[in-house]
Amino acid sequence: MKKKFTNAVIYKQADANEFMVEDGKFTAFGKDLGEADEVIDLGGKLVIPPYVDSHLHLDYYFTGKADNSENATGTLYEGIARWSHIKLGQSKKEAKERMYQAVRDVMAYGTQYIRAQTDCTDPELKNIEAMLEVRDELKDKVTIQVVAFPQEGVFAYKDGNGQGLELMEEALKMGADVLGGIPHFEWSRELGEKSIHKIVELAMKYDKLIDVHCDETDDPESRFVQLLNALVLTEGYGPKTTASHTCSLGSADDAYFFRLMQLFQQSKMNFTSQPTENMYLQGRSDSYPKRRGLTRVAEFFHNDINVSFGQDSIVDPWYPAGNGNMMNILDNGIHAAQIMSDEDFERVLDLITYNGAKTLHIEDQYGLAADKPANFIVLDAPSPFEAVRNRVECLASVRNGEYLFKKKPREFEIGLDI
Repeated sequence: MKKKFTNAVIYKQADANEFMVEDGKFTAFGKDLGEADEVIDLGGKLVIPPYVDSHLHLDYYFTGKADNSENATGTLYEGIARWSHIKLGQSKKEAKERMYQAVRDVMAYGTQYIRAQTDCTDPELKNIEAMLEVRDELKDKVTIQVVAFPQEGVFAYKDGNGQGLELMEEALKMGADVLGGIPHFEWSRELGEKSIHKIVELAMKYDKLIDVHCDETDDPESRFVQLLNALVLTEGYGPKTTASHTCSLGSADDAYFFRLMQLFQQSKMNFTSQPTENMYLQGRSDSYPKRRGLTRVAEFFHNDINVSFGQDSIVDPWYPAGNGNMMNILDNGIHAAQIMSDEDFERVLDLITYNGAKTLHIEDQYGLAADKPANFIVLDAPSPFEAVRNRVECLASVRNGEYLFKKKPREFEIGLDI
């Protein structure tokens, strides 16, 4: 069936106001595109590609309500200790149920693509097995990349006996899409650097993407991102690699950062920032001035270095709030990063759409263009500026040309005599 979606404002396509969909794919964008079996009037609303959450821990969803889960210090390291206790009593069935609910929650806001950071520091790999099943069972409705993430360290896990590395490799053999890491949690700089070397070697061995929790600390001397970039630059693996968080770059001096920025541009490595969570977690040792905890989002955004935003957590031992609404993440991120000029507003939606797709390395299957899957969302706004300014609702989410959901715009009657 040939469908025509008309009367639309199409993101980054000022010369088009309608598009055609057939057999689950976009076939054309433009004006006066001709006849169709079904015509759908979008009422002048904004059409953009689906939201991409490039960093989300689905396996931790709502574990912040478990016994002994409260993070009294609000720090990353206490969160890890709390999670280590929580996961011991969790079954695969319970993990899978929470993952399903988390996916439902984020999809309700318009997200169709998720990079799911999934703890693999567990001898039974329960979370990895559950997440792989959820990925495959929901593949027609949502795209999930499973990261084999060693939350308790590659070498720090189980008293440094190397089991973390073995579990990571086993998770890749089971079908994980991405290999993670957490070098700043290892017991020394040398072990952190060793973990980076092993991660790159292992990912290349299995031809997997890389996404390392990197330098999630205020310490300006935490510089594992420099080594990660050097290794993937040498191997030509930058576009397949992501450095998540990199909070220390917000504390590092400019001489160090601007040298690195040139190398990031060469490697084409990706970055993700988790603005709400890192503003909450970081700066805990500061009185005032108090650091924001973010990486150099504005510098990346304005200098051709790919950066995207992620929710990170939803009610877990690290973060007591969150709901998966990427428009909320965007709003917080652009305020904290101070990217709100007129020119910025024309493309800040990229931070939760196109840039995220580039991070996931799925550009060939993503976006508003002919011959690509007809995946898109409709926002309750007439322009990108109004969408971001008002943090508008997602009115519809369409996957392969079929509605995942749709709802009517809110209506208000306010009696004011002016």
